Amino acid sequence: FMLNFKQIITFAYESEYDNAYDLNTKKKFSIPKIYDANGDLSKRWYVYFSYRNPKTGKLKRITPFYGDANKYRSKEDRMQVLTQYRKTLLKFLQQGYSPFADNSQLHSSLNKKIEKPVITLNPVKTEIKAIEEVIETTPIKIEEKVEEPKMEIREAFDFALNYKKQVVSVTTFRGYKNRIDVFLKWINTTHPTIKNIDELTKKITFEFLNSVLENTSARNRNNYRTELSSIIQVLEDNELIKSNFVKKIPTLKTTPNRNKTYTQETQEAIFKHLEENDQVLLLFIKFISYNLLRPIEVCRLQIKDINIANKTIQFKAKNSPLKTKIIPELLWKELPDLTQFNPDDLLFAGDQIGGHWDAKLNNRRDFYSKRFKKNVKQKFDLGIDYGLYSFRHTYITKLYRALVKESSPFEAKSKLMLITGHLSMSALEKYLRDIDAELPTDYSDMLKNK
Repeated sequence: FMLNFKQIITFAYESEYDNAYDLNTKKKFSIPKIYDANGDLSKRWYVYFSYRNPKTGKLKRITPFYGDANKYRSKEDRMQVLTQYRKTLLKFLQQGYSPFADNSQLHSSLNKKIEKPVITLNPVKTEIKAIEEVIETTPIKIEEKVEEPKMEIREAFDFALNYKKQVVSVTTFRGYKNRIDVFLKWINTTHPTIKNIDELTKKITFEFLNSVLENTSARNRNNYRTELSSIIQVLEDNELIKSNFVKKIPTLKTTPNRNKTYTQETQEAIFKHLEENDQVLLLFIKFISYNLLRPIEVCRLQIKDINIANKTIQFKAKNSPLKTKIIPELLWKELPDLTQFNPDDLLFAGDQIGGHWDAKLNNRRDFYSKRFKKNVKQKFDLGIDYGLYSFRHTYITKLYRALVKESSPFEAKSKLMLITGHLSMSALEKYLRDIDAELPTDYSDMLKNK
């Protein structure tokens, strides 16, 4: 008899999924996935999955299945083998096989000859027959006793980093990778006997963080702790370790460094000096000052981010993937003719305005920081508390004090939020307190004896 395509899909779904899921209960297993060590053929590749332990009711990570995959020396061959293993393993799980049970009776019943409908659609029939042959000929060992997987420590961290790579920005990922590389190098030097991820402990991690504190600062130590915790949380979520022990390591109290605001005289002197000696750096600073951007946000700007018709700018901000601001006339008249550039050009490209610059974002920011130190800080003998970021503090302070002269503090802050881009009034108020933008009126009369 004839079956249409919808009937074939329905028949396949019912036969494959009836044993795998009960819609009124939690799923019995996670879909098998392939670990490819981020393409590194020197590492072990495998198929992994979790199965719900009938005693605890929780999903438990099952020993990864390697088969013969790691004998192959090309990525394509290895992935082809593992893909077939994955399909086969999924088929067995859907049929009801369990790593926590004796599957002998189930195996016998499933291998009995079952009368099947004749399907006349040749491509579909051929595909079903091919899958059946793989299931019958591929040996899958289902063990009654399940052991915890012992993944190599480098392999485990590569797994977590590969996950993070898919969900965070390039800059954030680079920070994760650099710190993990330092951590693993330290382990290799101080604890060379540690090979597997399950040997890593809170005590060892604490020892590492103490070494960071001793050699750098409490702030840097806390940054390492935060990023290690984030990476190890991925390992816990994927059941490669039992718990994220880094969460139990306390952060240290630190006093953050703060960029001071410039006095009116110093700011004007800097602008005059740069007008005569470094106009590229001056325009860079004016984007921080007049548009209140952060230095790294200025470094991201491309010509296409500026809307010439509306005199607006779009950029990736610290607290938003895409933010739009007006460009004040004071800054707009400083810009060159932007139509002469390629839309994909960077607005600030090293020594020039507009152009291609083959440098990473952090390197571009460091370029202007070092340029400012050489051309400005050394000349004006400015201390460590003064930098490019100080211009943002300076001009937000100017704006707030000008607004508060004409309106109440609440009205002034409401207008200022639209300009600075802060997401909440409380965040803006905290920022204004941190930079001492809010100062009281003279309270001498209150101190006089009456």
